[in-house]
Amino acid sequence: MLELQQVSLEVEGDKSFEILKNINLKFYEKKIYVVTGPNGGGKSSLAKIIMGVYNPTSGKIQLDGQDITPLNITERARMGIGYAFQNPPRFKGLKVKDLLRMAASHNPEKINICDLLYDVGLCAQDYLNRDVDVSLSGGEMKRIEIATVLARNLKVAVFDEPEAGIDLWSFQKLAETFRDIHVKYDTTIVIISHQERIMELADEIIIMSNGMISAQSERDIILAGIMNNAACACSTKCVKGVGQSAECLG
Repeated sequence: MLELQQVSLEVEGDKSFEILKNINLKFYEKKIYVVTGPNGGGKSSLAKIIMGVYNPTSGKIQLDGQDITPLNITERARMGIGYAFQNPPRFKGLKVKDLLRMAASHNPEKINICDLLYDVGLCAQDYLNRDVDVSLSGGEMKRIEIATVLARNLKVAVFDEPEAGIDLWSFQKLAETFRDIHVKYDTTIVIISHQERIMELADEIIIMSNGMISAQSERDIILAGIMNNAACACSTKCVKGVGQSAECLG
């Protein structure tokens, strides 16, 4: 279990600004959590706090009861926490098979890289010898990066807006990939996303706003609330008479 206890993050500058405010969260094994909310609400900062890109100003982070608050990115990675970027890095001259072997280097005898590609919806025969460069589409890169995450057999995997910059077909395949991972692996998955189709995959949805948790509950409860709010926002009635401009009636 990953637990954040009263975690806050403040940025110093001409004027200090609190990005995260007293965050308390528990992420359990083999569950999918989707963190959503308005832009600037602190979602990506939360992801980077988990990975160790940022260090909290106050509070504590624990993994399976061990305090990992002072640990850096590399140390957390060794403990089984992984982070997938919005825009996965590309490596000219590096083959997909070599990237996956590097990711699986800690336990190579138990990792089949062909199975990894299959698990993310890619045919090994078509991709093993491809270069990890601009010849791959955004959707292909996202799924290859997920395969590297699976190769590490992580305890916690954090994905920051994995749908960003990919086409509709790739997005549909990406959603299927997360669904399959959830069934096959024990990894705790935390996804930062605005997309309803991604939220539908979640066991729990967390809504962030102004650096705080404004809501957290099971998927169906949160989605029902979002739909009700959307219906209320669209409840005005518009009428238009002959030769007249449209008139909205509240």
